Amino acid sequence: MRFVDEARVFVRAGHGGGGAIAFLREKYRPFGGPAGGDGGRGGDVICEVDEGMSTLLDFKYRPRLVAEDGEPGRGKQQNGHAGADLAVKVPPGTRAVEAATGTLLAELLMPAERAVIARGGEGGRGNMHFATSTRRAPRIATPGQPGEERWVRLELRLVAEAGLVGLPNAGKSTLLAALSSARPKIAPYPFTTLTPNLGRVFVSDDESLSLADIPGLIEGAHLGHGLGIRFLRHLSRTRIIVYVVEVLGDPRTAYETVRAELHAFDPALLDRPALVALNKIDLKPPDEAAAAARMLAQASGLEVFPISASERLGLEPLVAAIWRRLTQSRPAAECHS
Repeated sequence: MRFVDEARVFVRAGHGGGGAIAFLREKYRPFGGPAGGDGGRGGDVICEVDEGMSTLLDFKYRPRLVAEDGEPGRGKQQNGHAGADLAVKVPPGTRAVEAATGTLLAELLMPAERAVIARGGEGGRGNMHFATSTRRAPRIATPGQPGEERWVRLELRLVAEAGLVGLPNAGKSTLLAALSSARPKIAPYPFTTLTPNLGRVFVSDDESLSLADIPGLIEGAHLGHGLGIRFLRHLSRTRIIVYVVEVLGDPRTAYETVRAELHAFDPALLDRPALVALNKIDLKPPDEAAAAARMLAQASGLEVFPISASERLGLEPLVAAIWRRLTQSRPAAECHS
C-alpha cells in the first residue's frame, strides 16, 4: 500500500432545507390556516478514526467530501428530513487543518474518536411559525442556512511512543524488523527509505510499545534537501527518540548531523528522552566497537547500546532501556491506571 501522509480536500456540509409556505385546505377545515413545515438540517462532515488505516491514500482519489442537504419543508406542517452526515474514516494521528487560515479543526488519536470538520446549515422555518392574531395567512418562510465549506489539509502524524532516527542506511528498518512484526522494505539504499514504518515491540506478554522508523535524514533536510524533511513531523508525538548510528565511518559526526537537523526543524525535539543504538557492531572487531561506544557516550552524554540489528545482537538491553525511559516519562496517573 502506498504511504500518503498529506492530502488536501474540499469539504462541504449539507445546506439546510428551506421552510415551506402552505395552507390547510381540507373539506371540514376551510380556515385551517398556514401549515408550511420547517426545512431539514444539513448533514455534517465528520472524521472518524479507523485503527486499521495507516495512510491518507484514499483522499488522493476522493478530494471532495460533500454531505447531504436537508429536505425542504412540506405542507400539513410536515418538516423536511435532515440530511445524512458524511462520516469518513481516517488513520490514528490525523490532523485536520483549515487550509486558508492554518486553524486546527481536529486532532484524532484514539480508535473510534470522531470530530466534525464542517457543520450542516440549519433548516428554514415554515410559515406556520409566522401566524399572529393580525396576520392569519402569512406568506413568509425563511430559507435554509448554507452548510460550512472549506478546503482542509489532512496531515498524518504517526502515533508512536518511540521513534528511530538516523542517516540513510544506518539500519533503522532492519532494527524495526528485528524488534517487531513490522516488515519494512530493507535494502542498502544509497539514499533513504521512502516511507515511515510502524511496529509494535513486545517487552513481555502484557507490555508493549509502538516504535516508528522515520526515513533517513541527510544534512540540510530541514531546508528541504532529500526526503527526510517530509517525515520529521512524525516525531512530534514520540516520547522517546532512539538515534541509530552505524559504527562504520565516523559515528560521532553522524550523530551530530542528525541532532542538528532535529534542532533546525524543532528545537523542542532535543528535550525528549533519548538514547543511542550503535549499529552494525558485527562488522567491527569487538574492542573497536566498544571503544566507539565509549567515545560516542562521552560526546553525546547519552547511554549508548552497541547492537547488530541484522545479527540480533544486544537488542534486549536496548528494548529494556527504551521501556524504562518510556515508563519514567509517563504521567503518574497513566502509570497507575
